[in-house]
Amino acid sequence: MNWSNIRKTYPDKWVVIEGLNLHTKNDKIYFDDISVLEIFDDGASAMDSYRKFHKRFPQREFYFIHTKHENLEIKERKWLGVRI
Repeated sequence: MNWSNIRKTYPDKWVVIEGLNLHTKNDKIYFDDISVLEIFDDGASAMDSYRKFHKRFPQREFYFIHTKHENLEIKERKWLGVRI
């Protein structure tokens, strides 16, 4: 699914998504294929759900975002140092 279809299907909602096919360019992540995992009315619930998915599957690409955003562009984070 793409972002414009998600916005039409779930207007004014928080969604937890997984990037199935994505690429980076100029320090931004662009999504070619997205899976909607859960839908919420409030951001706190979406963030809790995101944390659970990320804890269970740390190698996969999960995000939570509100469908009010016309474009789905996520700034890529660069981790420095050692993570434990």
